[in-house]
Amino acid sequence: MSAALVTKNLRRSYDEREAVRGISLEVNEGEIFGLLGPNGAGKTTTLSMISTRIWPTSGDAWVFGKHVVREVHAARRLLNVAPQEESLYPDLTGQENLEFFARLWDVPRADRPARVEEALEAVELSGRRNDFVRSYSGGMRRRLNLGCALVSSPRLVLLDEPTVGVDPQSRVHIFQAVRKLREQGVTILYTTHYLQEAEDLCDRIAIIDEGQVVALGTLAELLNLSTATEVIELRFAEPLREEAALAGLAGVQRVESSGSLVRLFVSHAEPVLAAVCGQGVVKQPIIQVRVTPVSLETIFIELTGKELRD
Repeated sequence: MSAALVTKNLRRSYDEREAVRGISLEVNEGEIFGLLGPNGAGKTTTLSMISTRIWPTSGDAWVFGKHVVREVHAARRLLNVAPQEESLYPDLTGQENLEFFARLWDVPRADRPARVEEALEAVELSGRRNDFVRSYSGGMRRRLNLGCALVSSPRLVLLDEPTVGVDPQSRVHIFQAVRKLREQGVTILYTTHYLQEAEDLCDRIAIIDEGQVVALGTLAELLNLSTATEVIELRFAEPLREEAALAGLAGVQRVESSGSLVRLFVSHAEPVLAAVCGQGVVKQPIIQVRVTPVSLETIFIELTGKELRD
């Protein structure tokens, strides 16, 4: 497959702080590529450099072969971005907003009506085209925000946390629009801190933390990074004082604790549970037990040492 986006050792510093620390990616044409990481991980800064909104401190990026610094205007014509911040005019209708952005993106006058119609249909707002945006729900505004990025018919669309704060119905609409874009051959770079979104939507995922990519691959490839196959979660009434006893059990590959919650990463949960619950390995009362297969959340915790939260 040909590359829609290539970045090499992309870096960005603000005074003494390095927000992005050498990100290298290759995004295939026509795929949904996810950047998964917590708030503050460097996802938005990375998108801002790719979209030419800010210059890299060092490193390079190409959009369909066009360098984002040396060929900035050519690169801009090939992409568009739906930012986290809504860029809408509440006293215009949905259609008027799209018409404004079609002019802003230099869409030829003759093509504008069709582009606006396509964008309305893509985000499923045709029925509300003539309503003022101030009357839209938060989820509808998010969908229109995406539509404004689509009126230029970009080959690469950058979506920065497009579902933050939206209702479940609007999230479904956004997912449908993203999948339809992929069917049409559009490449999507999708940032999120929602694990389920990355699992359900993205063809490949780069886990990013503290400005660096710590793992990259398909969901199956990322899950294979763990030698464990199951995770036992034990919740105690108070923080565990006998962690060493659990770490010494046969089949336990790693133990992680956070307050009263302890996770055991194991190859097979049943014999470990039998030892923990049946043989009195720990003396403190267990108030909750949960066993789950290794998940993307598990991998994220393993790689970064932290949970992914809003």
